[in-house]
Amino acid sequence: MISKRILWVAGFAAMFAGITAAQAGNPAAGKEKSKSCAACHGADGNSTVPDFPRLAGQHYDYLVKALSDYKSGERKNAIMAPLAASLSKRDIEDLAAFYSRQQGLTVKY
Repeated sequence: MISKRILWVAGFAAMFAGITAAQAGNPAAGKEKSKSCAACHGADGNSTVPDFPRLAGQHYDYLVKALSDYKSGERKNAIMAPLAASLSKRDIEDLAAFYSRQQGLTVKY
């Protein structure tokens, strides 16, 4: 018979395994790191310029993939490639955590 302790440990482990990827980044650190992004994407990720996408409210996983792809060269963009090249995995996770938690606004251009 399985002891209550083993069941408790298994349940606790399952709970932590269920933590979403969005919790991997630190939004406060991402806010600090996003200062160089603000010129194009807006201070909170709500760009008012049609040439630059709005990042606020985007899905965490999408933002991580996009930045990772710019960094690796899989996704091509003359502006983003050199900026993403200097980002660490942690930087990408923090930025994604920050932008994914921002309120996306509807902007009329």
